[in-house]
Amino acid sequence: MRFEVEQKFPVADLGEIEQRLIELGATIEPPVVQVDLYFAHPARDFAQTDEALRLRRVGKQNFITYKGSKIDATTKTRREIELPLAPGEEAAAQWGELLEALGFKPVVEVRKTRWSANLAWQGQEVQVALDKVEPLGSFVELEIDADEAEVNTAKKCLASLAAELGLGPGERRSYLELLLGKTRPPSAVG
Repeated sequence: MRFEVEQKFPVADLGEIEQRLIELGATIEPPVVQVDLYFAHPARDFAQTDEALRLRRVGKQNFITYKGSKIDATTKTRREIELPLAPGEEAAAQWGELLEALGFKPVVEVRKTRWSANLAWQGQEVQVALDKVEPLGSFVELEIDADEAEVNTAKKCLASLAAELGLGPGERRSYLELLLGKTRPPSAVG
């Protein structure tokens, strides 16, 4: 089973982090806009189970993603299953229609501009995302995809890189949870 080992940090200045990443050997990709539509399950409360189902659009590309509940108290380590879908707005709309026909309800849309990079750090390949999330602000995400036996090593690697970049306390809540916390009581988070 594969896990997404992730840490997210709010930051005031993405440019400063970008420059530090370049100094460490990362190449920053051009920005892309990601639009994530999250769905509520018809029979269980994702807020209680700490799961998520999203339909992501990146340009013409579409993906469906399931995120399992977090498995520890310090990182956002969780099982993730992401599958590519047919490209284009019509395909995304059809998938949204299919999910709604099955009883899933749209919850909220998360829109962000993302600059991505890969960085070799302590023998690991770290995926780095520099995000501007409307209206939440700027964040840095550090992520490693790992097998269950590699999770602790991945967490240590991310903590080391975060310290090297001077990132402050991490944020375990997803962008979805942060957005809903601004507009709804925390019990509505899915």
